[in-house]
Amino acid sequence: MFYMAFSILRDEGLMQVNEDRVEKSLFRTAMEGTLLNVLNPKLSLFFVAFLPQFVPTEKAGSIAYLALLAFVFMLMTFSVFVVYAAFAAKARTYVIESPGVMQWVRRLFAGTFAFLGLKLALADR
Repeated sequence: MFYMAFSILRDEGLMQVNEDRVEKSLFRTAMEGTLLNVLNPKLSLFFVAFLPQFVPTEKAGSIAYLALLAFVFMLMTFSVFVVYAAFAAKARTYVIESPGVMQWVRRLFAGTFAFLGLKLALADR
């Protein structure tokens, strides 16, 4: 454990970040994201358990109103995810291209490994 912490600090390649990107079309990325969200049970539970509370029961067309609420929710979620993805891409580029930031990330990882190793060494069995 301590060896790993020291080798991270010495920059022996344990923490290399490579630009090994596979180019995907926007359509494929959108399809993967859609499938990920559709197959996520939390989203289905949200639509079944939470949204019907906001649909008036005495009014005709409650299914259409529920569909409208779902569409508004998906539009808001999409907007948040686009902003989040743009921020994450900028942060990733900043961290990877900045040697100073990468050095601090290495120190943080090495310190964490050293702390966990010390905690493990001093733990009661």
